[in-house]
Order: sequence, then C-alpha cells, then structure tokens
Amino acid sequence: MDGSIMNPEQIIGPDRVLLIEKTADKHALLAALARRLAERAGCDEPALLAAVLKREALGSTGIGDGVAIPHARLANVENPVGVLAILGRPVDFQAIDDKPVDVVVLLALPEGGAGTALEALSCLSRRLRQPKLRDDLRRAANSGAAYDILCVNQKS
Repeated sequence: MDGSIMNPEQIIGPDRVLLIEKTADKHALLAALARRLAERAGCDEPALLAAVLKREALGSTGIGDGVAIPHARLANVENPVGVLAILGRPVDFQAIDDKPVDVVVLLALPEGGAGTALEALSCLSRRLRQPKLRDDLRRAANSGAAYDILCVNQKS
C-alpha cells in the first residue's frame, strides 16, 4: 500500500459481501468464501482454500464475539483482498471464546508482505471489535447495507 492507513474498502469490494442463510460447517463455509474470492478477485481457488485450511489447522482464526478472520498468504496476491460473510446461522469455528461465528472475513494476503498482511488484519479486527458495528452487520438487510456498515460508515 502507499503508507497511509489501510481501510476496509481497500480490502473488500461491494461485490465481495455475502449474506449466507445457512452453511453445513466451517469447511463448507471456507470453500464457499474461497470460491467467491477466486471469482471476484482473481485468486487461485484451490491454492487459497488449501492455504486457509492449513492456517486454520495451526489454530482457529475465530477472534471472539462471533467474528473470525481466516487468512492465508499466497504468492500471486499483490495486495490484501477479502470477502465478508454474514451468517444467518452461526458456525462452530473453535474461536478463542468458544462462541460460534456469524461474521467472517476471508483474506488472501501477499506472501512477502508481512507488514501489509498485519496492517490488513489489524484494520479489520479493529473495526470488527466494535460491538455496535457487529450488531449492525448482523441486522443488515442485504449485502450492500453490510458493505456500507463495514466500509463506508467508518467512525473508528
């Protein structure tokens, strides 16, 4: 990035927000999100899913309060890209607080850019730690509203 503070809209585009009524489990959810990110951001779907599953095997990316930020570093990714999913039915993510997850951001991060990767994770976790923002996301009527809540109406 250019040295300025990273914002969610630099990572998640309006076409990469999903409201998912129900999903079978964590693996099915991650596969669906990897597919969307591959379709909309040009990521390699099999490589992304494999890398995310490998990262999850090291420890859950469920950060608590119903939020998870699964992520992986890929060689062909130049800048952080992500997809946001709001789940109608929470999924067990083995989160640090043992609560199921219903707000998920899947990230593909540049393989060599440790600083950029940390900045992207920090940017999103800071936003998603806000209780009102999480509640508003869960009540979003559609994907456009969810995008606006996360990316447009920033007050942090």
